[in-house]
Amino acid sequence: MKYEWRKSEKALYLPKAKPEKLKVPGLKFITIKGEGNPNSSRFSEYIAVLYSLSYAIKMTLKKSKNPPEGYQDYTVYPLEGIWDINEEAKENFNGSINKDDLVFTLMIRQPDFVTDAFYKEMLALTHQKKPHALLDKVKFETINEGLCVQMLHIGSYDKEGETFSVMEAYARENDLIRLTKTHREIYLSDFRKVPEDKLKTVLRFHVEQKS
Repeated sequence: MKYEWRKSEKALYLPKAKPEKLKVPGLKFITIKGEGNPNSSRFSEYIAVLYSLSYAIKMTLKKSKNPPEGYQDYTVYPLEGIWDINEEAKENFNGSINKDDLVFTLMIRQPDFVTDAFYKEMLALTHQKKPHALLDKVKFETINEGLCVQMLHIGSYDKEGETFSVMEAYARENDLIRLTKTHREIYLSDFRKVPEDKLKTVLRFHVEQKS
């Protein structure tokens, strides 16, 4: 039976449209760092590279006669991104963000049974079958988010600020301190196919409990 993250990991990927607190465990990801406007054609290349690797991993495992311990066929996880602005923009911040100043880490989660050695094999295979300069920037790593506040945002990415305001109010009311202005986005909708007002995105940021 195929493992479906939408059914089995609702706490991480399908929150309600209201803030909630959760503790996120250490999870495996393939990641790539970049900067610039997400509306640029270059940005789509970062995404394409991550999906090329993710599907190489999935399909090779599916065809393997000797899969790793714990293997189960699965649905590829959604694209995620951690967002910030560059240092110059921080020094001159005036309350608004120029998208050209954005700094991002894009990622796609991998199942726990994917090992570092197998990832390196798939990276070499993807270099051979779908070569791209950005492949050299991809990393395989475990990320431990820890305590967070998250909420489902429905609508345009440009209106995420409204949802973050709700999340920050929830944090204050529950004696939680937001640790950084960086945040995570999990893209549940394909922006190329879904109308802007119906886009679904999980928003999440790190917090700690006041002592």
